Amino acid sequence: MVVQCMDSTQPPSVRVEAFKLARLLAMSGERCSKMMRLCCEPIVQAIICGLRGCSLSGRQIAKDQISLLVEAGHLALITRWAGEHHIYFWKLGIDRVLSTLLLSKSHKAQPPQHSLSLKELRAITDEGPAFIWDIIGGLVTHCGEDFNPEMNGSDIFIGILIGCACLTFVDLVHQSSQIYQDAANNISGRSASRAVLMMIYSPCKYIASQARSKLSEALKPEGKRYLKSLMDYLCYVSSRDEFGRTDERTFFSIVGLTCYSVLPQYRKYVLQSDGIKMLLAFIKQCLKNDFHLGRLSFAPNSQNMFSSWTCCQTCAEDWDGGGILVLFGLWGLAELIQNSGPMRNHPDLFCGQMEYTEAQFINKLQEICSDTSIPGLRWYAAYLLSYFGVYGFPSRLGKRIGNAFGEKENADMQLILKNGESLSIHGVVLMVQCPSLLQTVELPLDKGSSDSSSVRQYTELTNKFKKEVHLSSHVHHLPLVKLLEFVYLGYLQAGEDLLKSLKSFAKHCKLQPLLQMLHRNRPKWGMAFPGLDLALALNSDGHTFSDVALEAEANEAMQWTCKFCSVLVPHMHVHKVILWSSCDYFRAMFQSGMQESRSPFIKVPVSWEALVKLVDWLYSDKLPTLVTGCLWDNMDERKKLQELQPYLELCWLADYWLLDDIQEHCSRVINSCLDSSGNLSLEVLQIAARLSLWKLAETAVNRLAPSYSRLRLTGEIEKLDKDLADMVRVASVRHSQDSTKCKLEE
Repeated sequence: MVVQCMDSTQPPSVRVEAFKLARLLAMSGERCSKMMRLCCEPIVQAIICGLRGCSLSGRQIAKDQISLLVEAGHLALITRWAGEHHIYFWKLGIDRVLSTLLLSKSHKAQPPQHSLSLKELRAITDEGPAFIWDIIGGLVTHCGEDFNPEMNGSDIFIGILIGCACLTFVDLVHQSSQIYQDAANNISGRSASRAVLMMIYSPCKYIASQARSKLSEALKPEGKRYLKSLMDYLCYVSSRDEFGRTDERTFFSIVGLTCYSVLPQYRKYVLQSDGIKMLLAFIKQCLKNDFHLGRLSFAPNSQNMFSSWTCCQTCAEDWDGGGILVLFGLWGLAELIQNSGPMRNHPDLFCGQMEYTEAQFINKLQEICSDTSIPGLRWYAAYLLSYFGVYGFPSRLGKRIGNAFGEKENADMQLILKNGESLSIHGVVLMVQCPSLLQTVELPLDKGSSDSSSVRQYTELTNKFKKEVHLSSHVHHLPLVKLLEFVYLGYLQAGEDLLKSLKSFAKHCKLQPLLQMLHRNRPKWGMAFPGLDLALALNSDGHTFSDVALEAEANEAMQWTCKFCSVLVPHMHVHKVILWSSCDYFRAMFQSGMQESRSPFIKVPVSWEALVKLVDWLYSDKLPTLVTGCLWDNMDERKKLQELQPYLELCWLADYWLLDDIQEHCSRVINSCLDSSGNLSLEVLQIAARLSLWKLAETAVNRLAPSYSRLRLTGEIEKLDKDLADMVRVASVRHSQDSTKCKLEE
């Protein structure tokens, strides 16, 4: 129905609303993919038609046609995500439509029939809508390596787009070199500069080659002067004690330097002018001032529309997220290091500057991989690490699971080399991370129809059972150890001498992300970050290696069945190695030798809902989030408390088991709920006091303090015992005194 409303036979107002609705239905890559699976070609056809209607002639465009053009252009921003729709955009002539939109009115009716020089382009083109550059930026980012526009005669129009983008970009660089404060604060300019960056780094050889050639031509003869100005400004920004407001000149300067870094004739100047050290200082300044957190205020509106809230729906974070300055800084740094020779030949890279030692910089890159949720930042940090002998994807979960690497505790498999050497490993970790190394073997018990006693029998047998995997003579000890390092930690450290063996090993084991890092291939924009996640170990295959179960508190209202056993209390089959690696409490338990350490079931004093969240964190380092927006606002207080209860339980359990990360996350969730729903504070205070969570209780008390008089009048304060009521009363007095003091100071 939505597609039908986009048809050219419909009134413009109907088509505009259809485009708006489709845009909301495609607010994320996942949702866009679902929509495209249903009707890909018709949607792209409707977009092309909407764009083409305003680009065919130089006549005056009606207001409703302008609205149609804008909404069609906004929907066309689905090019930012990879997918089948890219094929149809090229097939239906998106390049011709976009290039025609750039032509001046007198040339729209008769588009060029041959390639144009940059001088000719400047004479016949106007500034077009910003979305043109965002659309083409997405298209060239996800273009195939061997895509060749000359095959279908569209090279003329792609040439127009590339040439116009380069001219716009150089104009911006020129303005930036002359004006100290913000240069070219128009959205179109920002979008064009990003489009140029995507073009010159495009995976498509043709587009990248054309963009680099045209940019080099457009920069003549002032290119080096512009470059010096960009570098001088970035040096100035990096040297300030306070970063101050992030101006647009900083954005153009870092994008410009990243573009310059791919052009050999300018890259040499950047390297000779200590460009690497300057970028190290710039990156440190950005991170120090938290400019890698939150979206930059000057990001194009066309980009923002996909990452905003719509009622209760929020989108996954963009690939560049709010870390655009750091991302481009890392990108430019990687390009310079890649072309400055092997790192071992540059011992002076970190000398003569106070920003980082080599070890500090490596640690900072690992922190970015582990602690930020922005995929682009994590990818480029991992990419840079490969130039320092660190290959893979550091993560907090990997740091925990890495505790088990090399430990014989709970190991249930042995890898045996041809020379007789053996390595003890944990089958469940290998099953998820590198299944190619596993071989099928009969287990000592058929678990298809197990009961309570057979669960104990199975656990006892598997504790004694060692699966042996014999490896071929082509597998050598050191490369195998390094591969297992990657399996457990998510990354490995190795010298250049081992790379050839590791590449062969990784290829054989189908470890494509590791292989990409070993080859130091530049990250592809939009690619998901392959962080460590052991959640697959909780399925049927993972149950093969399960040696213990976590049992939640019984709930009479809950009907419970398990697909793995016949035990009737809520429980989850898990793996000792995961528990042992992630929690000091379990480690002490399993090493104590007490009866509990040998039990096939471990009682966890929380509800089933809380247990599921706990296991999610143990296996993936993620805790499910609460519903938000109108779904939360429209819940009654009883339902809200029910949703919040597992987080309160986990907050208490984490305090008892010393799981600081879980406690911090749960506290954040609870505090945000108290902020959005003050009526919960009374109930949360009682639960927090009962669980001795006094820090959380204090937070709830402070939320209740301004409402103390109302609570006393309505009698709600009587729900609290005397001590808790006194806490609220004292906090209320303190709140009143602080308010009075503030008024007097004003």
